[in-house]
Amino acid sequence: MKRLGISLYPEISNNLQKDKEYLDLAAKYGFTRLFVCLLSTSKRSRSEVVSMFYDLNTYAKEKGFEIIFDVSPQKFKELQINYQDLTFFKELMADGIRMDESFSGREEAEMTYNPLNLKIELNASVFDHLIDRILCFQPDREKLITCHNYYPLKYTGLGIKSFKEATQEMKTFQLSTAVFVTSQNIGCFGPCFNEGLCTLEKHRDLPLELQVRHLKAMDIVDDIIIGNAYASEDELRAMKEAADQPLTLNVEAGTSTVLEEMILYDFNHTARGDISEYMIRSTMPRVIYRDVSIPPHNTKKQVYRGDVIIMNDRISRYKGEVHLVLQTMENDGRMNVVGSIPKKEWILLDEIRSWSHFMLRKEGK
Repeated sequence: MKRLGISLYPEISNNLQKDKEYLDLAAKYGFTRLFVCLLSTSKRSRSEVVSMFYDLNTYAKEKGFEIIFDVSPQKFKELQINYQDLTFFKELMADGIRMDESFSGREEAEMTYNPLNLKIELNASVFDHLIDRILCFQPDREKLITCHNYYPLKYTGLGIKSFKEATQEMKTFQLSTAVFVTSQNIGCFGPCFNEGLCTLEKHRDLPLELQVRHLKAMDIVDDIIIGNAYASEDELRAMKEAADQPLTLNVEAGTSTVLEEMILYDFNHTARGDISEYMIRSTMPRVIYRDVSIPPHNTKKQVYRGDVIIMNDRISRYKGEVHLVLQTMENDGRMNVVGSIPKKEWILLDEIRSWSHFMLRKEGK
């Protein structure tokens, strides 16, 4: 992942000190993006908006944050902003503006040539061929980026298929893409009701760091932003670790030997290039441990999705090989069932592709 970000809503929190403390905490863990929603500052004049954000944004700049404001053509109209003159956003100390809704395409293209060097961020979640229209007008691609929506209402977030299709389209045009995840910290808020602020509906009730691991497994987004405020310090720390480390899956430990735990947890696993419909195979352990005995144990007659397998002495050529089971299989006694991937993490199994690198860790460690 390139960058991690947070969101702040000073018009709701009305607590500059707490906002600054959150910036301090996020900066401590390497967060560098700040999303600010201008859409919810209704019935305020230009000068009132600048005054509202001045102290906060000054402090964010001191902490090294890039600030991007969420806007729309309607907000341009309310604040009497001409798309050919974006100086108002420099008064706000913005580094870019996110167009939650679009103009016709020509305006966005022209805005990329603004002399203030503001980035123009497009809504990546809406399939309206906006990118095609903008590219017709030859924008400055160096200033063009994209960011998905967040969805406050439960069940309205993007499905994984739609998310991948939309994001791949951005990648086709070599545009960086950001996505929103949601904190599960009690008391979090945003510009709407409190049901989470995530892009993917699958993420709404998942731990924050698992949302990040899922996005890391997909490997198609550049930046990840927490949509609601305020995430806890534990969440920020875990999110940073998940973004920086190789893809890691938790294992609910079963019956295993010391050797089998070494094979599982002290190894950088690589999925074979020829992935089966039935399992993900990590084959290098069978090379490293080919001369060591792995006696059969816990060889239950059937294995199920999420089970973690180590092949035993009854199949010498494959002995020591690690399998992550994708669907039910018969076990003829050659598979030691040594643990299982928690059900909430099965979404990670769907994203492991040929030659994906991953690690396993005992849950709770």
